Amino acid sequence: MYGAAMRSQVLATRPLQPFLHDAVVVLRAPAQAWSRPDGSMGNAPIDGIAVSDVRVVSGFRLTVAGLPGEHVGTLTDSASRVRFRSAHRSLDAKGADPDVRGTLTRVARADGVRHEFELSTRLTHAVEVDIVIKLDTDLTELQRIKHGIGEPASPVVELDEESARWGDGVTRVTLDAPGAIMTRTATGIQMLWRLAVPARGGARLALDLRVVDRAAVVGPAGADIPWHPPKLDTRDSRLRRWVDRSLDDLDALRLTAGGPEEFLAAGGPWYLTLFGRDAIWAARFLLPLGSRLPIDTLRVLARRQGTEHDISRAEQPGKILHELRRGQVVIPEEGVALPPTYYGTVDATPLWILLLVEVRASGVDLVQLREFRPALEAALAWMRDFGDRDGDGLLEYFDPTGHGLSNQGWKDSADAVQWRDGRLAQGPLALCEVQGYAYAAAMGGADLLDEFGGDGTPWREWAAALATAFRAGFWVDDPDGAFPAVALDTDKRAVDSLTSNIGHLLGTGILSTDEAALVRDRLRSPELSSGFGLRTLATSADGYWPLSYHGGSVWTHDTAIAIVGLAAEGFTEDARELARGLLRAAETFEFRIPELYSGDGLPDAPTPLPYPAACRPQAWSAAASIAVLRVFDGVSTSAR
Repeated sequence: MYGAAMRSQVLATRPLQPFLHDAVVVLRAPAQAWSRPDGSMGNAPIDGIAVSDVRVVSGFRLTVAGLPGEHVGTLTDSASRVRFRSAHRSLDAKGADPDVRGTLTRVARADGVRHEFELSTRLTHAVEVDIVIKLDTDLTELQRIKHGIGEPASPVVELDEESARWGDGVTRVTLDAPGAIMTRTATGIQMLWRLAVPARGGARLALDLRVVDRAAVVGPAGADIPWHPPKLDTRDSRLRRWVDRSLDDLDALRLTAGGPEEFLAAGGPWYLTLFGRDAIWAARFLLPLGSRLPIDTLRVLARRQGTEHDISRAEQPGKILHELRRGQVVIPEEGVALPPTYYGTVDATPLWILLLVEVRASGVDLVQLREFRPALEAALAWMRDFGDRDGDGLLEYFDPTGHGLSNQGWKDSADAVQWRDGRLAQGPLALCEVQGYAYAAAMGGADLLDEFGGDGTPWREWAAALATAFRAGFWVDDPDGAFPAVALDTDKRAVDSLTSNIGHLLGTGILSTDEAALVRDRLRSPELSSGFGLRTLATSADGYWPLSYHGGSVWTHDTAIAIVGLAAEGFTEDARELARGLLRAAETFEFRIPELYSGDGLPDAPTPLPYPAACRPQAWSAAASIAVLRVFDGVSTSAR
């Protein structure tokens, strides 16, 4: 009893990251609103309205005649518009049928959220009823909410006749509620409407919230969607529904950053901003739908390419940034404190080169791409001069500050790289997939330099040396067949755990035909393949856990990368089998696949289970639908 009581006390006081899996979200980047399925806010840590990484409302409660409605259903019209239906039986006539229905419509705009509430009735007499909405005001940074730090701010509210305002000098919030009587409460605002509902009719009210954030580093995108919708000739209705919903989510994730060019925010709720790696992968997946977004993404990142040595920001000449924020990012449990502009990524630079190479291969005229030649040359030079820290021909990473990211590949959590026996690998680390990216980037970059009138020969020679070093150092002997190690550690030992990272090597050219077949065999093994996608760490590893962020969970984009690679190597049916697993997951998650989900797999789990803190929508998870579409039907658009 004592132990259980102590454990409960620890859980009550220890900061915890909010769960998201049962929340309803509407968004139009950089604005978002999270709620319970009935539309209310305030009963879960994630609940509220946020714009530009600041939550401005933490609670929303609506009553009709003094009572909350009974939730009937939630209708998702789009990523930015949701309707919550409720019954209000205290107003009903006699009989079992509900006679009075409420519809709360929540619409996200880039600068805020609009609510409309309609009360409709089939009663034969008119009804006058009080509608009350209580808002809890807030000014808490989302990063604090993510790490479970602190309570809502409850700022001072200024009231006018039908409007309210609050802010802190940087963030300014305005709320308009026509027809309402507004009063202050201990936690925010109460709005009261006396609504006259005619017989067999309806009446409605509205409130509109807008936010101006002078510290914002990202802004809304334009109305014109920068891709061509694909022609969905597929006979699989699941794939059609996944693509449709994904493109709607991606539309809502579009952002700008100090210019007209657009990119895709990584995802909600924590990452509605520019992440180099995420934006590049999403753009690569979407390239079959048109080159406008990929070229914009290249420009946004080239404009911020590293130009100097700055250890505090992990900046180096030619390096592509990791993330852009409105303020410092702190991860207390890992001792991490990142500056607003941070370059701590080992893979964004070769991935940027690969996106440029693929844009050219898609048919974009060379003249249109000449502006990127200086950035290409600087990015290639970064791989050689800075990415390879010790001159062994491989790309490594290491954080010298002690408060940056300890892992700087796509699996960037503190325990992401571990030995088969569960020990953490010690850095500097050279990740296997990064060597594949770098090889392909050097080879493709060399060809592009030749086209620009330069000399790509030195980069082909550099790539050949990298491939030789990779082949000599990364392969792990195993009774079930050799496979590439996830990384080389500080002593250049092959870290022997089997991971999904090996799927990223396919299609890069760094593997021989026989080596690609060995990788294919491991990807389709039950150790890695859950039936719903690839586990990030094989079940044979001591550190495997289906709810480990990078140590056993399934990430949609990770599996999609392997799908694309398998198809490129000629393993078409293997690619399709993995893609079928993602389709099973897509259906389970109502075609909005989250950032990641549990590694529990068939036959034990008939459907994939949530990773409760996973973000959604997530750009590279949504864009993965196009990769799956490619392996089944190819991609054609109305513009091609």
